[in-house]
Amino acid sequence: MIPIKNLIININKMNSTKGQPKGIYLLFVTEMWERFSYFGMRAILTLYMVQALLLDKELASQIYGSYTGMVYLTPLIGGYIADRYWGNRRSILTGATLMAIGQFTLFISASNLQNIPLAKFLMICGLVLLIIGNGFFKPNIATMVGSLYKENDKRKDSAYTIFYMGVNVGAIFAPLVCGYLGNTNRPEDFRWGFLAACIGILIGGIIFQTLNKRYLVSPEGNPIGTKPQPNVQEEKGNEAVRLGLRSYFNMRTISLIGSILLLTLSFAYDWKGNQGSPFGGADWIGSLIYATTIVVPIFIITDKTLTTSEKKHIGIIYAISFFVIFFWAAYEQAGVSLTFFADEQTNRMIGQWEMPSSYFQSFPAIMVVILAPVFVWLWTFLGRYGLDPNDFNKQAFGLLFLALGYWIIALGVKDVDYNVKVSMFWLISLYLLHTIGELCLSPIGLSIVNKLSPARFSSLLMGVWYLSSAAANKFAGMLSGFYPENGVSKNFLGYSIDNLHDFFMLFVFMSGITAIIMFLVAGKLNKMMK
Repeated sequence: MIPIKNLIININKMNSTKGQPKGIYLLFVTEMWERFSYFGMRAILTLYMVQALLLDKELASQIYGSYTGMVYLTPLIGGYIADRYWGNRRSILTGATLMAIGQFTLFISASNLQNIPLAKFLMICGLVLLIIGNGFFKPNIATMVGSLYKENDKRKDSAYTIFYMGVNVGAIFAPLVCGYLGNTNRPEDFRWGFLAACIGILIGGIIFQTLNKRYLVSPEGNPIGTKPQPNVQEEKGNEAVRLGLRSYFNMRTISLIGSILLLTLSFAYDWKGNQGSPFGGADWIGSLIYATTIVVPIFIITDKTLTTSEKKHIGIIYAISFFVIFFWAAYEQAGVSLTFFADEQTNRMIGQWEMPSSYFQSFPAIMVVILAPVFVWLWTFLGRYGLDPNDFNKQAFGLLFLALGYWIIALGVKDVDYNVKVSMFWLISLYLLHTIGELCLSPIGLSIVNKLSPARFSSLLMGVWYLSSAAANKFAGMLSGFYPENGVSKNFLGYSIDNLHDFFMLFVFMSGITAIIMFLVAGKLNKMMK
């Protein structure tokens, strides 16, 4: 008879080679509820600002871009604190708690619409709490996915696709639930959408706290995401080395912060003095985001502890992070300009029922959940015959499908008057093509970052990946400000935008040119990675 202990070991080995570790499903559920909270709030945020707080579209777009940009900027701080002090688990729980408080603050904001200045102030407070909380949550939960597997485990790509499905399962129901409760054409009802988002993140945090000790373990059975252990020098008691390293890192941290502040001041001063700038004059949040996007990668790549091989791998991460800025700047129009388009110029009647405009934000997530297993099968099938595109060509295809989506909808609105509503199938077609592009690009990018990141910089480099999204989302908000309004002509870097066709073609050119460049450099990046 086989001893019970050996039987358990054999079962665990079978699970580790033939299936996925149970921890991936815990992370799936936790991320699902956090994304429910985020996408539910996002689905109604711009509508809340325009319809309840009575802000104009350009200002609402700027606030949206600043918020979503900062949401992806703070993971740098959260990743740094997790890597050096707290560990992933504590950071995730802290982030979930702050986000729950932030969503509840938005609920209070929407409950005080009789006092618009107070409601605006509470909205900003709620967004700030969400930004800080997300910084602790987002990079750490993504990092823990890779920690469940051995370094060369071929299941990692599939694991990130499973994880990414968790993102989109939450994103499916969020606009439906929060939109149903909040997007009712009654401004006072927005509060119920925000309250639903608050409950979502609370559920995710409670599930994670209850089960993380049981399921979040390495392939060897050791707990992952715990408080970082002291380095080797500290364990040996080498005080001189320890103090030298601390002094080195303190000086680098001071220089990092100083460089970011100086570049932020420079950008803000330049844009303030140039009112014709496409960035719309002084923008402190935008200046901070773009300055950080430049300085932090330089700070990491110049670390003296990095080997030549590690620097090459980090360089690859930087390259793909640069390209995805243009992808997400176009893709994230879903929360701003495409929401305006759905609300004002899309025929949403289904029989006698008019579908809330916020529901359209569920469509990409529904399509991801349907198509993600197809893409897992497709990459596996092509790989058997040696036809699987390399990771960088996959990302180039993602940008190409993004351009096609905007080209389709540009055709749909060509020569259409502002007072005419077009069929919803134009917008649905755009989202379908964008979803295909997203599945080619985003899960692959997460996997590349995890594969190539040195262990001591894993969360920080995941923060760099999200930093590209910070720049992209701020850029998205700025681009949405060029959304055409009846009788108003706008200009972006010499490109005249007089109608919706011109507006959508802007994204065709941007993403199409980026796709071509990505195809051209894909082979070289693939050789560098190998």
